[in-house]
Amino acid sequence: MKISTIVELLDADVLTGVDHLETDVHSACGSDMMSDVLAYVKDQAVLLTGLVNSQVIRTAEMMDMVCVVFVRAKRPTLEMIDIAQESGIVLLSSEKRMYDACGTLYANGLNGARHE
Repeated sequence: MKISTIVELLDADVLTGVDHLETDVHSACGSDMMSDVLAYVKDQAVLLTGLVNSQVIRTAEMMDMVCVVFVRAKRPTLEMIDIAQESGIVLLSSEKRMYDACGTLYANGLNGARHE
């Protein structure tokens, strides 16, 4: 799925990374606990979260994620936007709740974690 499709499906605002919207992503996860993302997430390209602090962007960087979607109409700070731009991470904001956003993406073919 292309990030541009995520924008359409979630009716999201693009906050950074307009030039990366045609990037293909194959999996996503949703969490407000960055410790869980670090501990359990493997090979996810998209993070959906309602948490708004710089640790979200740092976690996405460490996990090689290419896109962060802030749910519940949350907006990142200017510092977070700057960090994301430096790292080439697309930031999106959607009014959808986490459950709805994850369900919409899953129903349209974006998978979650692979079970081993």
